[in-house]
Formats: sequence, structure tokens, C-alpha cells
Amino acid sequence: MKIHEYQAKEIFKKYGIPVPPGEVAFTPQEAKEIASRIGRPVMLKAQVHVGGRGKAGGIKPASNPEEALTVASQILGMNIKGLTVKKVLVTEQKEIISEAYFGVIVDRASKKPVLMASAAGGIDIEEVAAKTPEKIVKIQIDPLLGILPFQAREVAYQIYPESKIASQVSNIVRQLYRAFFECGASLAEINPLVVTDTNEVWALDAKIVLDDNDLEKHPDLQKLRDIDEEEKDELEAKNAGLSYVKMEGNIGCVVNGAGLAMATMDLVKHFGGEPANFLDVGGSSSPEKVIAALRIILRSSNVKAVLFNIFGGITRCDDIANGIVMAVRELKPSVPIVARLVGTNEEKARKILEEVNLMTANSMEEVVKKAIEKSRN
Repeated sequence: MKIHEYQAKEIFKKYGIPVPPGEVAFTPQEAKEIASRIGRPVMLKAQVHVGGRGKAGGIKPASNPEEALTVASQILGMNIKGLTVKKVLVTEQKEIISEAYFGVIVDRASKKPVLMASAAGGIDIEEVAAKTPEKIVKIQIDPLLGILPFQAREVAYQIYPESKIASQVSNIVRQLYRAFFECGASLAEINPLVVTDTNEVWALDAKIVLDDNDLEKHPDLQKLRDIDEEEKDELEAKNAGLSYVKMEGNIGCVVNGAGLAMATMDLVKHFGGEPANFLDVGGSSSPEKVIAALRIILRSSNVKAVLFNIFGGITRCDDIANGIVMAVRELKPSVPIVARLVGTNEEKARKILEEVNLMTANSMEEVVKKAIEKSRN
């Protein structure tokens, strides 16, 4: 679950990470009043769940309250990568001498949290990793021990040779890891962490992505979810008990099991198609889930064919087949549907589908090839 920058900064404050004063405005007049309270030049920052806000014109300075009013009028309502800006963070400007990046992520390869730091802050860390990977410092953290003081110091001194600055940064790094761990995050980053002309260190930007699987332990953090910022189909799928991620292709995929879903998408790509989504119906064979899955997939005008790839262990193939039939009758899809249902009650399932003239396949390769062929017709 993504949260806004201003929400991440509130979390950082609780852990003692220095962030500049600031408040959220929903109208230009509110932005003016906040700038007046701050009493210094401010930055106005669009609050949307996408990157590239600065390049899109969603981050601008204002030297006084009147200018803040004008700038807020420009930013509020603008569209950034498909999201409408409904609020801005008005925060105090700082005189920047240097910018750095610090972040903690979950590294799937090592199965540990990894602290990453770079003196090249203020830009996308992905860009740094692609063009100048030698500028990134990485340290694996033992999840049982947490980040140790010497590790925090080691990273801080690699970025800042001056002991006065490195000492401050070392403490910030330790608190950043605490926030990451205690909030159940999959990512916590500061980009940039700046040093000012008075040798103060500030987190000018904050980003936290919370692990959905850990959210039930943090009811206070669940309240930070901004439904307006989330993909509507993904939210509907979540409420229906489905794992769904929208993609750009034209082959809709309904599969049970995340591993099989990934393998199915790989096979679609292998044979020259493009998956329109990742969708895992899970272990349940509820027909209602199948109807919900098809409703979400068919909502996209990009989808030209839908394939079902079900391996029935716990999942009963005949229940899935009944769900497909019910969905077809209710939704009346205009695109072809091809189904491969293998496992528990597969013969029953095949007969159910054949009775309503739905195409079936016996293997993964066959179902994928048929779906791609039908999508091109």
C-alpha cells in the first residue's frame, strides 16, 4: 500500500527524522494561509501516488503567500500520469548544499532488508543504478539483529566524510530502518536527504510503501489508504478476494495460484502475445469469484481474448466452469474465451463448457496459443 509524502513525513517525525515544517492544502487559499504561517519561502508539492512529479510540473517554489496562492492554483487539478492532484504539501524551502539518497528495501535474492545509499540524491535511484551503479552503497541487514550502529556509521561516512554531518546521518539511518521495520514496510526512502548551508540535515522527501500482508497488524496505518489514488479495478479485486494487477496487453488471464499465473503470462509473451493482467483467483472455486474476475477483465477495452488456466487441486474445476458459464450469461462478453481446466472434476468441467459452446484446451501451450490466435481475429 502506497501512502502520500506528507503521511510518510509524519511517520518519519515520530521516529525523530528531521523533516521541514509543512501542512497539506486542499485549496489555493489554504496554501496561502499555510505559507503565511511558515513565514518563509516554501515549496508546493503535488500529493499523488506516482513518481516524476517534478518533471510534470507538480513541484514548484513560492517566495511568499501570494505566490503560493498562484502556484497552488496551477498544481491543484492538474493531471499527473492519469491521477488528478487534489492536495498539495506546502513545506518550508531549504538552502541546499548537497543531496543524497537513503533507502531500505526488501531484497528477495538475499531474503534480507538492504540499506542503500548514494551521494547522487534528488534523482531517480533507478537511473543511478542503471547508469552509475558504482555510486550506490549497499549493506545487507540481519532481520533478527536489525541495523547495527557500526553499519549505520559505515554507510554515513562513505557518503559524508565530515564527521559532524556523518554523525547526524548515522542516527537518521538507524531511525529510517526502525520506521521501515516497525511499520511493516517493503520500502522506506529519503530522496533527497540534504545538507543545508548551516550544516543541518533534512529529509526533504519521504516515501514509504507498506506491505499489504502486514497491514492487519497496523490498523492505524490502514487508515492512511487513499482510495482515490488507487486503481479502481485493483481495489474491486481486492474486495472480491482476488489478486489482480492491470497491465497493458490484450490477453486477459484468469489463473489459480501466483506461480501458475506468472508462468501463464510468460507463455503468453513467449508466443508473441501481451498479457492484459495478472489475476490469481486463489484456492477457492467460488463461482462468484470467477464472475468478479471476468467483470474486471472485460471492463478494459484493450482485452481481445480471455484465457482460463486452472489447475484443480483444492480448486474444483466444475465450480470454475459453472462460474464461467454464469459470468458469460450475465456479462455477455464480446471477446472469445478459452479455458484449460485440469485436475479435480475436469471431465465434468469440460462437459459444462462444451454445453454452452465455450472453447477448451488440454495444455497450457494450447490454451495460450488459442487465446492469442482468437485475439488477432
